[in-house]
Amino acid sequence: MASLTISAADQKKVKALGFLANKGTDNFSGRIITINGKLTAAQNKCLSEAAELYGNGIVTFTSRLTIEVQGIPFDKIEDFRTYIAKEGLVTGGTGSKVRPIVSCKGTTCQYGLIDTFGLSEEIHEVFFNGYADVKLPHKFKIAVGGCPNNCVKPDLNDLGIVGQMIPNFDEDSCHGCKKCPVVDSCPINVTEVADGVLKIDEEKCNHCGRCVGKCHFDSIEDGQVGYKIYIGGMWGKRVAHGIPLTKIFTSKEEVMETIEKTILFFREQGKTGERLAQTVERIGFENVNKQLLSNDLLDRKKEILEAKLHLEGGATC
Repeated sequence: MASLTISAADQKKVKALGFLANKGTDNFSGRIITINGKLTAAQNKCLSEAAELYGNGIVTFTSRLTIEVQGIPFDKIEDFRTYIAKEGLVTGGTGSKVRPIVSCKGTTCQYGLIDTFGLSEEIHEVFFNGYADVKLPHKFKIAVGGCPNNCVKPDLNDLGIVGQMIPNFDEDSCHGCKKCPVVDSCPINVTEVADGVLKIDEEKCNHCGRCVGKCHFDSIEDGQVGYKIYIGGMWGKRVAHGIPLTKIFTSKEEVMETIEKTILFFREQGKTGERLAQTVERIGFENVNKQLLSNDLLDRKKEILEAKLHLEGGATC
């Protein structure tokens, strides 16, 4: 095992830039932010060249859709950053703040109900970049999922967004068919024909949208696009499932406002070192839900952001 000569202070300094020490060596892995897991061909080529020039030639993917180039010597870190900057690439993604955004491929997926790439890019710009200097009690992870298949595990993030399609059912157009294509298309079996008409169990419907357009008589011709937002999920040393807010949001603007309210809430009312899940548990979901559905937090945005809170932060990884 190689000897370690890089001081703890220097390791901490470069970790803030997104460079994590490779165990047992003086080398580091540079964490590149991909915005939402997408790279251009030119950016891929640039990273491959940088890995050979400054690292050990190996590029790895993280569970949150960022990329790490391994084996970068301490004295080559700035050269590496300069090289990848020519293709608009940056390193980072550590600390007690908003972390890189994770998105599924809902924009191009056959099951996708919302433009996940577009939404996650906007979230990245407004909250990962725009809130980069906002210190929080701990890390804050956001995931954007295009449908209830939940491929990116939205409810295991501090804040998770799930695309919705709320069916517009016209009961007058329903013929109560014995073999109903809507019933046949429902993947979670929450529909049935009873008393000569289609019934949808609204309590159990997950708004996947599979039933839209299936009726031969156009009883579900379209639906309302929506966004379900979960708060307080986490996965790791401690596990918590996020809880959905009691409103299905129907505009991107509402979603962006709710994300901001949640971050402001966490900054103001979270204790240094606790994740959002622990804050929600301590304060109570009903209380938190009420705050996030009102505008008080946004009205006090300047006050909350200027408060001297979480000066050290609680994130250890």
